[in-house]
Amino acid sequence: MSDNTTNKSAGNLLTDAMSNVSGLVRNEVDLARAEISENVTKAGVAIGLIAGAALIALVALNVLAAALVAALTEAGLDAGWSALIVGAALGIIAFVLINKGVNDLKLSSLAPTRTVKNVQRDAAAVKEAYDDK
Repeated sequence: MSDNTTNKSAGNLLTDAMSNVSGLVRNEVDLARAEISENVTKAGVAIGLIAGAALIALVALNVLAAALVAALTEAGLDAGWSALIVGAALGIIAFVLINKGVNDLKLSSLAPTRTVKNVQRDAAAVKEAYDDK
């Protein structure tokens, strides 16, 4: 085999490798873009849960609190204790809903984890391919 053929083969190998790496990077960028878009949608839903929890808490405090306090007072409790019991129960419900929304918004749930795993796998495959040569 002549030096020219060897150089041409090495050049072809390098060109093929660069083309493969370029395609791989493009595919991973597309995957990351799709995964981030999906995660942003999930974040939007979580924000909706938080807004819904706040709205429910306000409506509940304004509409039901007075009625429940009146009912407990009619049942024989002091008005102050009735108000405390009703306020605590509604506060607990709002707290649970807000916690659910905040937990769904954790940054780790927004990260493109599949893309990171694919990039690590691809990098290991490329490294292995060049270590074999």
